[in-house]
Amino acid sequence: MRAVVQRVTKGSVTVEGQITGTVEQGFVILLGVKNGDTEAEARWLANKIAGLRVFDDDEGKMNRSLLDVGGGALVVSQFTLYADARRGKRPGFTDAAPPEIAEPLVSRFVEFLREYGVQRVETGIFRAMMQVEIHNDGPVTLILEKDANDPNAV
Repeated sequence: MRAVVQRVTKGSVTVEGQITGTVEQGFVILLGVKNGDTEAEARWLANKIAGLRVFDDDEGKMNRSLLDVGGGALVVSQFTLYADARRGKRPGFTDAAPPEIAEPLVSRFVEFLREYGVQRVETGIFRAMMQVEIHNDGPVTLILEKDANDPNAV
């Protein structure tokens, strides 16, 4: 499971002209699910993101977490995070989990964020064409990944 986490001052997702999710201070999380991912990867990643210390403290150091600042999270499923463009010009998506596997894992990830104390968690719509507005703060952007075979990711 892979996440592109962007610290934002605000973000939103629009589907067919309707806003489906918004966030003020917090994270926009672009989330990709890979073949072989399970709830264990979703739980690990949600815990990591909820506690990620990338918000400024009183001295201007990145020392506060999403929980510390009371920030929200906007989760946007994005299978293209597992695109393979090493050959040719058209990316392949065989590493991305199929929708029937990915959708419930994205939902579980959202539930885990809430369980870990993130008060406001909103989402896009799975498999919809979405317009995502991101006001990256900093900019601060991190790529996090939990691979089921990585013993160092704890």
